[in-house]
Amino acid sequence: MRISRKKRPDKPLIPRYYKNEYIRVPEVRVLGIEGENLGVMKTTDAVKLAKNQEFDLVEINPKAEPPVAKIMNFSQFKYQKEKEVRKQKINSHVSELKGIRLSISIGEGDLKVRQNQAEKFLNRGDKVKTEIILRGRERSKTPMAYEVIRNFTKNIEITMPLRVEQEPTRQGNKITTIIVKK
Repeated sequence: MRISRKKRPDKPLIPRYYKNEYIRVPEVRVLGIEGENLGVMKTTDAVKLAKNQEFDLVEINPKAEPPVAKIMNFSQFKYQKEKEVRKQKINSHVSELKGIRLSISIGEGDLKVRQNQAEKFLNRGDKVKTEIILRGRERSKTPMAYEVIRNFTKNIEITMPLRVEQEPTRQGNKITTIIVKK
């Protein structure tokens, strides 16, 4: 039984924000702590103004002309952005195609194990590709392979509603089907 495990990124991806001396442009449009417009000023003057108020100058819109920078607490700002990314990541699950391999002569216990695994994948929101590879004399017993796949999907359908995305089809010496939870 082959189960694909995709590597997931370690840290959430947030855009890079430049602060204080790392802002590269000569002039910026400065926003105050409350969001009020303080006007366009030289970057060094804006950094000094932010330091006097014990805050950081953070470039929030580098594509504007001139770039927009805001006086704020950078660590708190960064934390809020990471929190938003984490929240978006929780709400969006990218469904993967997980593979379950069966055989014509599969035992009852092995079939149960694979059904439990398929149910776990389906509950997570993934698609399940069930396949049987026909070897040697098994190629002449195609109807038996179709029957094994039909029984497999019927047994899973007892516990949860399923939608068959791809009917059982033969491609060379493989018979495959794709199922998804409704």
